[in-house]
Amino acid sequence: MRKATFLVLMALGLVSFTVLDADFTITGTASGVENGKKVYLQKQDEKKAGSFINVDSAKVVNGKFTFKGKTPEPSIHFLQLDKNEGKVVFILEGGKINFTIYKDSIAKSKIGGTRSNDDLQGFNVAAMKIQDKLMKYQEANNAKWTEASKAKDTVVMNRLMADVKVYQDQMVALSASFPEKHPKSFLSVLFVDNMFNNPEMDIKKIVRIYDGLDATLKNTKTGKEIQSKIANHKNLSIGSPAPDFTGPAPDGQMVSLKQSLGKVTIIDFWASWCGPCRKENPNVVALYKDYHAKGLNIVSVSLDKDATKWKEAIAKDGLDWTHLSNLQFWDDPVAVMYNIKSIPATFILDEAGNIIAKDLRGEELRAKIASVLGK
Repeated sequence: MRKATFLVLMALGLVSFTVLDADFTITGTASGVENGKKVYLQKQDEKKAGSFINVDSAKVVNGKFTFKGKTPEPSIHFLQLDKNEGKVVFILEGGKINFTIYKDSIAKSKIGGTRSNDDLQGFNVAAMKIQDKLMKYQEANNAKWTEASKAKDTVVMNRLMADVKVYQDQMVALSASFPEKHPKSFLSVLFVDNMFNNPEMDIKKIVRIYDGLDATLKNTKTGKEIQSKIANHKNLSIGSPAPDFTGPAPDGQMVSLKQSLGKVTIIDFWASWCGPCRKENPNVVALYKDYHAKGLNIVSVSLDKDATKWKEAIAKDGLDWTHLSNLQFWDDPVAVMYNIKSIPATFILDEAGNIIAKDLRGEELRAKIASVLGK
């Protein structure tokens, strides 16, 4: 149940739109549920990830329950039956919303009544088919994975992971194809926004799909946020000036990109907890030693949350250059500004602060620096 619910949450995220207040009526059937049991209408707590706020509650009477009210804007909400850990995801919006809740299988509950919830129900059905196939595959191959892992048989392990990725790719394709098939659906703008969370996102594809959406969707709050994200991504393209930023260094002093520019500057996004980042650090240290005197500067932006671990990693890895971090994990404002979805990530700038390359590591990074500063 949790996996299926998470699947939908992962695909949709929490969004809201600015429209006039609209009346809603939620009518639910909860067969077999005792009279007096409560159903809770909930929303996500934006200030505390993973937490929920009870907006309203209703008692089950003869297997039925009802909510009525007004909503200023459509948004993702949840229904929870009594103390059941499972939640039903739906879109609270104007209109008549219908629920059929199965107390022993919350994940299979049905929603509908409004266009958005009809669309969501259709997506849920398709997503569950893929999820069920994935679960069956994992159950059938758990023993093989355990044996291969113990024997360090990378051939078998890679094959099994490749098979799992097929199902994962099907889920990505399902959500990515939805907007093109439903250009007027409320859900489409949600799925387009979700595409920005994919580290391998194709900005040209996002723009093409977004351009095909109905004008009313583009004028929603999330639609306008997508416009800003597209513009921001264009600002990070090769040849564009790198957006300036400031942040606290390990000693608490504020440092800025503009003040740290060299003949060539590497903006390096990393964290003490990032294994691939720590593995790459020796290469960057060697590069810095070879080229700093010729004009190479590095500004490392950490996605750490723990200041002590951040500083310890800097010292242990010998990272003798400019550092800053707001200690806000993935919500670091600099990481958000640069649309960082995975680390390590790098931007290489020329003397004027223009982006000349992105996401280079190892020998590719060294070759780029050498081409600018000379061997």
